[in-house]
Amino acid sequence: MIEDKKTKAVKPKKTKEAHEAPAVEKEAAVVHPEPKAAHKPKAHKEMIKANRGTGRRKEAVAKVMLFPGTGKIKVNGKDYSVYFCNRKLSEYKVNRPFVVTNTVGKFDAVVKAFGGGVSSQAGAVSLGIARALVELNPELKTLLKREKLMTRDSRMKERKKYGLKRARKAFQYTKR
Repeated sequence: MIEDKKTKAVKPKKTKEAHEAPAVEKEAAVVHPEPKAAHKPKAHKEMIKANRGTGRRKEAVAKVMLFPGTGKIKVNGKDYSVYFCNRKLSEYKVNRPFVVTNTVGKFDAVVKAFGGGVSSQAGAVSLGIARALVELNPELKTLLKREKLMTRDSRMKERKKYGLKRARKAFQYTKR
């Protein structure tokens, strides 16, 4: 028996059997709902048909879904040129896999990008699109690999070391 200090009530000591008994009662009390009608919206069917690819660059991650379409690219719900602030280099990076494989205007891309900065997100989107295209057609892999679009850029920020301000920058040294 264990005595509770606040209420000064005596509680029974918990045993292994005490823990198992309520779990059995809970399982018996679970009521399974009736199956719903087999109605799924069109968007769900399209998502199943989508080709997916994940790209990473520095701390940025981009999850890409490709659908047959007219060439619209949406990043986090915005048009990619608006999302990347009309930066021509970022737009070039994003479009590069489509240009190399001659699939410009044949696919719509829906992208969820997070982490990192704008430039690294553009690199992540490019890798994600390239991987999704390869999932669609494995023959495109050689073209994309030749242009170095299938390679994940592994360069990351170097970690801070103790005794230093940053990874390599030291505190100012004074001789006298």
